[in-house]
Amino acid sequence: AIATASPLIGLTVKSDDLPTSQALASIGQARLMSRYEASLARHDLIPGQMLLTVENLDSESSASNALRALERLLEIGVIPIINENDSVATNEIRFGDNDQLAARVAKITQADLLILLSDIDGLYTKPPQLPDAKHIPAVHFGSDLADVQVSGTSTGYGTGGALTKLAAAQLATAGGVGVILTSTENVSQLLAESCKHTWFEPATRA
Repeated sequence: AIATASPLIGLTVKSDDLPTSQALASIGQARLMSRYEASLARHDLIPGQMLLTVENLDSESSASNALRALERLLEIGVIPIINENDSVATNEIRFGDNDQLAARVAKITQADLLILLSDIDGLYTKPPQLPDAKHIPAVHFGSDLADVQVSGTSTGYGTGGALTKLAAAQLATAGGVGVILTSTENVSQLLAESCKHTWFEPATRA
């Protein structure tokens, strides 16, 4: 939402000012949802917007309310579009990145699968641009990944990087949700055996 609104008011770089970011989020959210509406309309689908903060999911009663709203949207055939409520979130109560938000939502909904999309096609032993980097096709739950070298850098308006993907995958799998990490380019090929990705095995649900 922030990235969508910035060009509208002439910003070409990311603002570090919290009130400015909050204002941009409030501007961009409506335009962002209009893009979802236009895209999903091609498939006769309707999106429903849900904006969350950390407080919504940290509180048991608020998390239950969010879960009921999500379940009802799905029951009536609406596609939930979930985003952080950047217009009210502060630096102290932010999820930090959309991967963290996705993992936490996957946990409370006990989702069948969480798919994390990136610009790389999975987890590697070290940054994939290095010649000796090896792709990791599967990570068993509880595996020691101390030797895996991942980056936490980001560009533009994004946050995190491979480090946030890994942290989100570990959070979701600890909650019993399996995770697939692959590139955006591969998403249409996920059902094909040849699709390159990393599978994170979930813990057994209680």
